[in-house]
Amino acid sequence: MNQIDALMGGASYCGPPPTLADLWSRWNFDPLLLAALALGLGLYLGLARTSARAQMQFAAGWAVLAVAFVSPLCALTVALFSARVAHHLLLVAVAAPLLALGLPEALRRWASPHGAVLLLAHTGLFWLWHVPDAYAVALGNDAVYWLMQTSLLTSAMLFWAGMLDRTARPAAAIGGLVAASMQMGLLGALLTFAPEPLYAPHLDTTAAYALSAVADQQLAGLMMWVPGALPYLAGALVVLMRVLGTAPLRGEGR
Repeated sequence: MNQIDALMGGASYCGPPPTLADLWSRWNFDPLLLAALALGLGLYLGLARTSARAQMQFAAGWAVLAVAFVSPLCALTVALFSARVAHHLLLVAVAAPLLALGLPEALRRWASPHGAVLLLAHTGLFWLWHVPDAYAVALGNDAVYWLMQTSLLTSAMLFWAGMLDRTARPAAAIGGLVAASMQMGLLGALLTFAPEPLYAPHLDTTAAYALSAVADQQLAGLMMWVPGALPYLAGALVVLMRVLGTAPLRGEGR
């Protein structure tokens, strides 16, 4: 047994791959997860000195996290790599910017001068966790699974905070967001045109959904390539419009 096999060890956090027949019964009511979601939101609302608008944005991002981890999507990610990619896109391109807009002003001010570092951290971690061996370990080891999820979310949230903060240089923010969209498209293209399946955990789990492992991987690549890049381009457009004075980001974290 090699080190990768040893680390994989157990079953996926989200359980065994679901069939179509039982998918909608596969809600994840893990009490530790539910407690963490409730506690995290409660601490933010109780301690963060932010505006009502910022609190709504943060709560919306937190709701996206709940959908990602509590709904049957969690179970579906065990069967389909494309579902896993959808899950990751929800974290880094939907939940993360909403959470970033709700962060306290001091944290956003800290992030804004470090845009280049945050871009490298965000994109580097996203690529790292889609390396086939790293991905396989995360699916078979709960500790590594949560390391993957928290590192993806945290790096993305800080990246978005730095890009969307008012003190960020507009050219740098727009450039960072466009660069993030381009790397997402590049990874998506590589997956779309890969001639064989790369992710061992899904070699035998896609047939129940009338997909081959290659077709599932191609679908995942297309999701990264187009939908995955759009939020970053939208963010760049918002920054540009704000510079032109037509779309101020009011109420961020104040």
